[in-house]
Amino acid sequence: MDKRIMTLFLSAALLLSLTGCGKEPEPEPEPEVTPPPVEEPEPEPEPYVPAGTNPLTGEPMEPEFEDNRPVAIMFNNLKIAQPQLGVSQADIIYEVPAEGGITRMLGVYQTLEGVEDLGSIRSTRPYYLELALGHDALLVHAGGSPDAYDDISAWGVDNMDGVNGGSDAKIFWRDADRRKSMGYEHSMLTSASAIEDYLAQDHFPTEHWESYTYSQSFVPDGTPANGVPATAVTLRYTNYKTGLFDYDAESGKYLASQYGAAYMDGRTNTQVSATNVLILETSISVIPGDTAGRLRVTLTGSGDGTFFCGGKAVPIRWSKADRNSPFVYTLEDGSPLSLGQGNSYVCIISPRTSTLTYE
Repeated sequence: MDKRIMTLFLSAALLLSLTGCGKEPEPEPEPEVTPPPVEEPEPEPEPYVPAGTNPLTGEPMEPEFEDNRPVAIMFNNLKIAQPQLGVSQADIIYEVPAEGGITRMLGVYQTLEGVEDLGSIRSTRPYYLELALGHDALLVHAGGSPDAYDDISAWGVDNMDGVNGGSDAKIFWRDADRRKSMGYEHSMLTSASAIEDYLAQDHFPTEHWESYTYSQSFVPDGTPANGVPATAVTLRYTNYKTGLFDYDAESGKYLASQYGAAYMDGRTNTQVSATNVLILETSISVIPGDTAGRLRVTLTGSGDGTFFCGGKAVPIRWSKADRNSPFVYTLEDGSPLSLGQGNSYVCIISPRTSTLTYE
């Protein structure tokens, strides 16, 4: 074989052998992938709870309102004058008989914050003055009996009068629709903003005097430990007025009814309700010689009563040292009664003329 051809052959064979024994090329390294950071969910903000306490309900409220003198509103409760406006927002509702078998309400508000129109407003009586004085409250009314006017002056009751008031009468107005459908005497309204604007003019002190105390205690659940079942309460004041209180376990409140229907607030469009219902028994009689049949209602001293909360009832005692003192409630053994945190509905009756039943 030609040497030149042989040399080419050997070179090719050597090249093939080197290629066959070579290493596989190393793969390209995978790029490092950094996982995205895991975002922690933001915690739910704690619900805002005011730092103060409403002395009338035991519930949280802004501290700036704690020392307020409450505002007490005289509400008309005739059937023809329904619905009332703003009554469901009261911290305490007092219902007391008036002449002719009717009742009227005194709604007590620690603050008027969030309240709008109020009414209809009617005239006052001496025992409503005593209720207002027991809370060191500012009374809002439209007129009064002769005795009430005498006592307003003698007792120094700070009041705003829509009938015989001076500059304070400007906070009231006659609602045109009510005047047409219900009558002139059932048409008087006022508003929270009008009252607040008037009070801002320094007509009266708007905070309690230093010595005033309201020592009522409240607990989250005021259901009486030894109470008997009381989910349906019927209070027959007179032939004209019967009140019903039906316990609603979902809300923990007694829902009020009157005149055969739910007791509705025409402004909030909600049924009037209360965490605590108290029925207080006392002496009620017609004032001798009063041609209108006006009543004398004894509110000082002490008496029996019944407390309803959480669907149960228990007998209680009430006392009121004088007209300027608040009610004090105790159990039959003399220990203080704690109310459930929330609003209260207080019915004042004569056991001679009114009937209370519950089951």
